[in-house]
Amino acid sequence: MNICGCLVHAAIQSLPGIRSQIEAMDGVEIHASDGDGRLVVVVEDTENNTASELIMQLHQIPGVLSVTLTYHHFEDLAASEAASLPATSSQAGDQTHDNL
Repeated sequence: MNICGCLVHAAIQSLPGIRSQIEAMDGVEIHASDGDGRLVVVVEDTENNTASELIMQLHQIPGVLSVTLTYHHFEDLAASEAASLPATSSQAGDQTHDNL
């Protein structure tokens, strides 16, 4: 899981079109905006794009003046899931003995 919080500064006259383009992007969500062209955007990895690729796409939208990374969180879900699995008997050091 890779999550980035960004501040997007846009030209005010281009803001409606920029909002539309950002809202159409998979893995990108606008959480807040104000009248001066600033947008608080959360970007996360998708099946097709990494968060860094999506941030680069934000830079390419006409009228976007800047994109600033303000927060980043990465968590290796595969490692987290493996660590949370219960230990098997061989992992726990237990041995099973057959009593005949």
